[in-house]
Amino acid sequence: MKDHRPSFVTSQLENAPVIGICGSSGAGKTTLIEALIPRLKNDGLRVAVVKHGAHNVQIDTPGKDSDRFFCAGADVSLFGEECFSRWHGQDDFIPFLLNLCKSYDLVVVEGHASTPVPKIWLLGRGFSAPPKNQGEIIQTFTRQEAGVEQIHSFLQGWLQEKIEKAPVYGCVLIGGKSSRMGQPKHLISSNGQTWLEQAVAKLAEVTPRVVISGQGEVPAALAEIQRIPDVTGLAGPMAGILSVMRWQPCVSWLVMACDLPDVQLQSLAWLLSCRRPGVRAIMPDLAGDGRIDPLLAWYDCRCRVYLEEIAASGGLRMSALANQPGVVHPKPPESLQGSWRNVNTPDELTT
Repeated sequence: MKDHRPSFVTSQLENAPVIGICGSSGAGKTTLIEALIPRLKNDGLRVAVVKHGAHNVQIDTPGKDSDRFFCAGADVSLFGEECFSRWHGQDDFIPFLLNLCKSYDLVVVEGHASTPVPKIWLLGRGFSAPPKNQGEIIQTFTRQEAGVEQIHSFLQGWLQEKIEKAPVYGCVLIGGKSSRMGQPKHLISSNGQTWLEQAVAKLAEVTPRVVISGQGEVPAALAEIQRIPDVTGLAGPMAGILSVMRWQPCVSWLVMACDLPDVQLQSLAWLLSCRRPGVRAIMPDLAGDGRIDPLLAWYDCRCRVYLEEIAASGGLRMSALANQPGVVHPKPPESLQGSWRNVNTPDELTT
């Protein structure tokens, strides 16, 4: 059977924040990247730089163990105060770049024009165009145009487009004892539909796919909707949100609890409009007093790293995510704040 894995993995780069900075020798690639990094960090971005095809790096002295292993055919990684890796072939390089994207907001590949990533091309002295067959070149800069501010501005716009085009799925959280309500909240009916059906319909308006996370009876009308079981050993929203992130680790999630009967479509659009490069979760602060709401929120796939760490430490509360880098807490417009009304008791239901 033919192995399609490399082409499948390469296709994942389409939505990944990976960009190459290439050009002829002397075009200023390294100098440019060095000047860009402080500006990108000031934007709140975590940046990784990968030098591919670094022929002059003297890390493995001939005859040393690591060099002997590499020459014998093994891929080698060295870990200490700094890390260094060498691979044979390219098939393992693309997964490496994608893995970096789990922790970084931008991955810059310097050089090696044959790497199949979108590229900025710097024209060296005497060149009027890039060489042919260099893959996807999304922007070309002459030496006069290749100023740090110009390329920084270009990258800001490119990253914002990446964020807006990245896949977003919808997730409705159900479950819990609902002891104060006296019945499963997701099965409460209003206007001829259960709250669960209404939540699924609203998320389906703004996302291409909606799943239900958690345990409990589901109306027959939703029998075809994908069900994702909670993470074993966890409870509450953490168990449901982490479960869908593990199930589809390369998408971001628009999450809605089933007991928010007044959600407006405009509030979902507002959450999506708050996405920015470097933002890993949008957990609104309705009153501006530091009390965040994780139950109608947006979570980027890169915040899974934080959730895994919280879960591993025995934490169960989504509020532990609040102070992590890239987690923001904007205040929704007054006209939309009713979307976050949580109903827990029969009395709240009638008010």
